[in-house]
Amino acid sequence: MPTTRDTRDRLATGLARLLRTGRHLGVHAVDSLSGDLPSYGFALLVPLERDGEQRCSALAAAAGIDVSVASRQVATLERAGHLERRPDPRDGRASLLRLTEAGAAALAAGRALRNDWAASSPAGWVEDDAVHLSVLVERLVDDMAVALRDPGRPVSTRVAP
Repeated sequence: MPTTRDTRDRLATGLARLLRTGRHLGVHAVDSLSGDLPSYGFALLVPLERDGEQRCSALAAAAGIDVSVASRQVATLERAGHLERRPDPRDGRASLLRLTEAGAAALAAGRALRNDWAASSPAGWVEDDAVHLSVLVERLVDDMAVALRDPGRPVSTRVAP
């Protein structure tokens, strides 16, 4: 059964409030939650950690940003020692990027900071509620990504646990 208009309105309003609240955390909060990484560090380093070395264009696509922006951000992360590049053996004009030990350590430290912060918000929640919300948020993000890529394609029919 499709969602009702009232439910869709409530969801849209809740998401807008969530985004506003996130913006209000401000640059200082984002920087402190990223640890040694710039605020965009997670978006570019996590795909390297998860999928291994890749081209800047693949990282840009994974982060949802323009290649020129990713290139500047990659250069900053490279200077900081969080990633390194090597020539692509299949195409000498291109480079492959990979996560360094320092980059992996920065991701781990940033995750620890984020996890501590995230634990404070639902501190009074029971585990099942927090897991259920996590599953639903992941599903929503996945379905929104599908809707952005292919607006006519039906999205998830998964049922929450």
